[in-house]
Amino acid sequence: MAAKIEARLKELGITLPSLPQPGGNYLSARTVGPMVYLAGVISIHAGEVITGTVGAGRTIEEGYVAARACAISQLAVLASHLGSLDAVKNIVTVNGYVNAVAGFPDSPKVINGASDLFVEVFGDAGRHARTAIGVPALPRNALVEIQMTVEI
Repeated sequence: MAAKIEARLKELGITLPSLPQPGGNYLSARTVGPMVYLAGVISIHAGEVITGTVGAGRTIEEGYVAARACAISQLAVLASHLGSLDAVKNIVTVNGYVNAVAGFPDSPKVINGASDLFVEVFGDAGRHARTAIGVPALPRNALVEIQMTVEI
């Protein structure tokens, strides 16, 4: 069935954004064998960085939305890199970084925003191994950053 994942995105009401521009001398995605390694993307919605620190003015729920925005940006990178999201066999790993106050214990709840989206879009193929950690700062004061690996 052609464009199965694109149809799923439409069903979920998800429109892929413009591609994020690399902030340095690196690639957004690189394929090695059957694996695609994606650079980290920060939380952006409608062209604006979702900024702040969870535990200091930002909530877990706002972080969840920011992580979901990162996941959608990564889907845009994958669609551009692969030509079609139907080429994705599995989401293998997701590394999630949350701009959070020291001692913040709920980074996994924030990164669930990305994990839940991947399962909504890809079903069981969206389930992945994961890291979810709090950090003291992210580029451009972003709330969340997501880096991932995908099997094609």
